[in-house]
Parts: sequence; C-alpha cells; structure tokens
Amino acid sequence: MNERQIQHKDVQLCTQNFGQVGRPTVLLLMGATASMLWWDTSFCQQLATKGYFVIRYDNRDVGQSTTYTPGPPPYRLDDLVDDVIGILNGYELLQAHLVGMSLGGLIAQMAALKYPQRVKSLTLISTGPWGDSDPTIPEMDPRIVAFQAKRVEIDWTDEQAVVEYMVQGARLMSGRKPFDENKQKQLIRAEFKRATHYVSMFNHASLQGGEEFYGRVSEITQPTLLIHGTDDLIWPYKHTDVLLAELKDARRITLEGTGHELHMADWITIVSAIANHISSVMHQ
Repeated sequence: MNERQIQHKDVQLCTQNFGQVGRPTVLLLMGATASMLWWDTSFCQQLATKGYFVIRYDNRDVGQSTTYTPGPPPYRLDDLVDDVIGILNGYELLQAHLVGMSLGGLIAQMAALKYPQRVKSLTLISTGPWGDSDPTIPEMDPRIVAFQAKRVEIDWTDEQAVVEYMVQGARLMSGRKPFDENKQKQLIRAEFKRATHYVSMFNHASLQGGEEFYGRVSEITQPTLLIHGTDDLIWPYKHTDVLLAELKDARRITLEGTGHELHMADWITIVSAIANHISSVMHQ
C-alpha cells in the first residue's frame, strides 16, 4: 500500500493505492461521514489480487483530506464529483471503474453523467438513484434518525465517548449477520486518531448541489453492478428495483441479511462480483 496526497484545485485529497500501476483502475468512493478506512485494507488487497490497481481516498472533511470548520461546508456535491476526476488526473489515469457506497454511489452516478469518457463502469453498493425513487419505499429508519440527533450531546474530543457512540451507530446499521463489536471499535479508534478534525465529518449532512444531474439516471450508459443488502436501514433494498428499471445496462447482487455495511462475510462475494463485472465490461 502506498499513500499519496493529490492536489486538486484548492484542496488536498489523501489517497492510498494497492496493486500494480498499469492494471485496470478501480476507484473506491466511500459514503458520507466515513473515511477511506471503511474500505478495509484487506478488502482492498483482495480486490488488487484480482488484477486491478485499486485506489481509496478520503472525501473532503474526513480523514486527512482538506477539512473545514464544522457547519455548512463551503463546497457542493458537484465539487465532490470533480474531486473524483482530480484524483484520476493526479494519477495520470484516463479512465477508472468506479465503486461507490451510499453517498459514494450518488457521486459515482453524477461522475458517469458529467465525465462519461472517464468512467468505464459503475458498481453501486448500498445506495439509491440520484433522483426520485419509489414513493412507497420507506425513508431512513427512525432509529437511525434518532441516533444521529444525539450527536450534539457527545464530547467529540473524548475518544472513549466517541467510540461508544459511534459503535452504537455501526450496530444499528448492521443487518442480521454477526456484529463484531471489537473490530468496529478498532476501526472507529483508528479513524478518530487519524482524522484532521473528526467532528467535521458531519458537514456532509448539509451538502447541497448536484441539481444538474438529478433525475437523469436513465442517461447513464456505463454497465452498472448493483450490490445491496436486504436489511439496509439507510437505503432500503427496494431502491435497487428503481435503479434496475432506470439504468440501461444493470444487474444486481443481493446480500441476504446484510445491512448498510461492508460485512466481512460478504467480501468474497463482493470482490468476485466486482471482478466479474469489470471483466465482462473489458471484453465487450
């Protein structure tokens, strides 16, 4: 694994890469409030052993990328889309296969629309359409909303208090597969220690922008793989029905009992599915 800071416009984007330069590139886009660490190192290494050059990175306001004062951020969703291309330019790469989770999946959809020549394929994990979905699908589970509201009560300089709070959220977002509390706590501690200003991650909750691309999912032409857990409380599974109906070239992998998470028990399935998807794209 190698780490590299990419200068893009007026921001620094912290990236790490795995595998051999010159192989097909897989760029991993993580969701809101989460740093690149949520793409586990072992997961990235498994993907790289399939023959890919894998890049993970910190979005703005998480990890070691440019971080702002807590509050409404001075950037928009459109800027996060441009950051994707900034990373490719920084690595001197013409194209990449984008793998986006949650908010990362929305950013990937917008990137496919704005920069179609730079995006070879999409893999969308635990996300929904950047546009109107089925109105009968429930909103985010109320338990998640209630948990998020409690963040104002936390002392974000107190590592132990932060870990205890954040592990509750991780448990809420997990599905019916075994929850490894110790592993989650280790990850949260690592993220806390590594972050430039940990609490700034909540700036993502105030993100605006992306209107230009809203409701245009049907215009995406890149082959798309959908991976989604049946027990997702953030983006309920039925959102994939909407994506399948809208996208021109899409297929779905269902993770039975999985929540809004990259559960270790699913890594082999996810890595193999991504590799098969990219292979089929390259042979078209």
